[in-house]
Amino acid sequence: MSDVLLIRGAELWGPGPDGMPGTGARADVLVRDGVVAEIGAVSAPKDAEVVDADGLVLLPGLVDLHTHLREPGREDAETVSTGSAAAAAGGFTAVLAMANTSPVTDTGEAAERILDLGTAAGLADVVPVGAVTKGLAGEELAELGLMARSRARVRVFSDDGRCVQDARVMRRALEYLRPFDGVVSQHAQDANLAGPQACCHEGEISGRLGLPGWPGVAESSIVARDVMLAEHTGGRVHVAHVSTAASVDVIRWAKARGIRVTAEVTPHHLALGTELVTGYDPVYKVNPPLRPSEDRTALVEALADGTIDAVATDHAPHARHDKEHAFADAAFGMLGLETALSVVADVMVQPGRLTWSEVATRMSVAPARIARLASHGRPVAVGEPANLVLVDPAARTTVDAAASQSLSRNNPWHGRTLPAAVVATVLRGRVTARDGRALTAEEALA
Repeated sequence: MSDVLLIRGAELWGPGPDGMPGTGARADVLVRDGVVAEIGAVSAPKDAEVVDADGLVLLPGLVDLHTHLREPGREDAETVSTGSAAAAAGGFTAVLAMANTSPVTDTGEAAERILDLGTAAGLADVVPVGAVTKGLAGEELAELGLMARSRARVRVFSDDGRCVQDARVMRRALEYLRPFDGVVSQHAQDANLAGPQACCHEGEISGRLGLPGWPGVAESSIVARDVMLAEHTGGRVHVAHVSTAASVDVIRWAKARGIRVTAEVTPHHLALGTELVTGYDPVYKVNPPLRPSEDRTALVEALADGTIDAVATDHAPHARHDKEHAFADAAFGMLGLETALSVVADVMVQPGRLTWSEVATRMSVAPARIARLASHGRPVAVGEPANLVLVDPAARTTVDAAASQSLSRNNPWHGRTLPAAVVATVLRGRVTARDGRALTAEEALA
C-alpha cells in the first residue's frame, strides 16, 4: 500500500484549524505518512492511492465512547478483531472497550492486553476502559492509578452493565481520579428502583405485557446524586446512555452550575421507542430500556443544543443462545457500530437538527476530548493526524443483519432503509474500510 493518499474533491466539514465549523467547501486532501500534508487543488503524486470523493462529506474519524468487544471471555459473541472490523465499517477510528469482560479489565495488565489486541487487529484504535471497582462488585476501588499509569494510559473508568451504587465508593473514585484527569462513566440505575429483572420502560406497556418495569427515576436519581458528588469533589463524571427527559434536565442544570459533567446518548435511544417491545422481540431489550416519545424528544433536543455532548453506540453483541429467549430472560443489548452514523443522519441531519460539522463534534471531537485522545477528533487540516471518514450523504441502504462485520446478529435496524453511508475510513493515512466492509490486512497492504 502507498504511504500517500489523495482524497479528491471532498466536502470538508467538522471543525477547522481555527476552531470554527467547516462550511462544506470542496478540496483535495493529500495525506503523506499518516498526516494531512496538503489541502486545496492538489496534483496527484505518481505513487498516491487516489479516492474519488466527488459529492462525499469528509469528517474526522468517529470516536465511540461505549463499545462492548466481549474479549476476553465471550469470544462467541465478539472479539477485539471482529469488533474493530465493525467499527471501521461504521466510520470509527477509535473505540473505547468497556471493562465488563471475563476477567474484568480492572488491572493495568488487563488494560494493556486489550490495547495489544487492538493494535494487532489494526483497524481502529482500541482504548481500554478500566473498571471502577474490583470485579465490578461495587465495593472496593480497582487499580485506578496503575491502569492510568500503564501503557494503556486509561482515562475512562466504568462499571458499565452495573451502576456504582455506593455513594461513598463513587466519591472516592472521583477524588482518586482527579490527579490523572480521569473520568467515571456511570451506568445510572438505582437497583432499589430498577432491579436486575426490570426489562422495559415502566408504564402502560410494561403493565399490559406483564413485564417488570424500569422507571425513568431510577436513572435520573443516580444522575442527580453523581453530579452533586462531582461538584463536591471537583471530579469528572460522564453519564452513559442517557435515556430520560429528567436526566437531561439534571445534566442541563449541572452544566449551568459549572459542574464537570458530560453525557452521551445512543442512536437507538434517539430513534427507537418502547412501543417496539409489544411484539416481545428480544432484539429490542436494552439497558436502559427504550423510552416513550417524550423522552426521545428531549434527547434529540439535548443533543442538538449540546446539553448531551456525544453520541455513543453501546454496541452490545450477543450470541444467539443468549438473545433468543423470552423477552424477560434474554440478554440486554443491541448492535450499533455499523449503523450509528446513518441513524444520526436520519434523526438529526435530515430534519435539520444538526449540520455535518455538528455531527463531527458530537461523534468525534467531543468523544475524543472526553476520553483525552489527543490524536482523534482533530480538524481536517495540514499537520493533523489523518484519522478520517468519507460519507455519502445521498446514499440509502437497507440494513442486512447477516452482512454485519460483527460476530453477532442482534441488530435492531435489520430491514430498515437508512440514509447516508460510510464510503471509506482512514486510520493514520491507511484505508481500513470501504463501502461498509473492513479491509483485511492483505487488502490494506495491497
